[in-house]
Amino acid sequence: MASKRDLIKFTPEEFEAFLAQGRTVVCATNGKDGWPHLMPLWYVLRPSGPDGATELWAWTFAKSQKVRNLERDPRATLQIEEGEEYQELRGVMLETEVVLHRDTDDVLGVGLDVFGKYTPGLDGDLADEVVAMVRAQAEKRVALQFTERRRTSWDHRKLGGTY
Repeated sequence: MASKRDLIKFTPEEFEAFLAQGRTVVCATNGKDGWPHLMPLWYVLRPSGPDGATELWAWTFAKSQKVRNLERDPRATLQIEEGEEYQELRGVMLETEVVLHRDTDDVLGVGLDVFGKYTPGLDGDLADEVVAMVRAQAEKRVALQFTERRRTSWDHRKLGGTY
């Protein structure tokens, strides 16, 4: 008989779909004083190899505390979750290693991907204005590439109200 832990894990397809529809990831980095530093980020999924897998990417200000923490220790734990009541809870936790990308063109690409995800329907002059704005911000930002090392997932809906 499978454990309840095994019953609530996401399948690979459920995992990809959950990440694709998610809006905000909480990123935990290791602070210099030993305390976790938790911050929300908007994110996008980008291809990571020929097998069609994706990785989570984000961008943030180069002088932010999370970047300083990642410069000292490139490990981060990410969590995306949803649900209001216990029987609805579902989410993923990823242990990752983070690569900081500082090349302005790389940062611009991630920034444009983020704006494309969170600001749908941009067209015409507005799109040109957004590209100009993202380009200006890219010089002050870094792109964060989160490479997954370990995954935990849960979907309490699979328990059918029994625990």
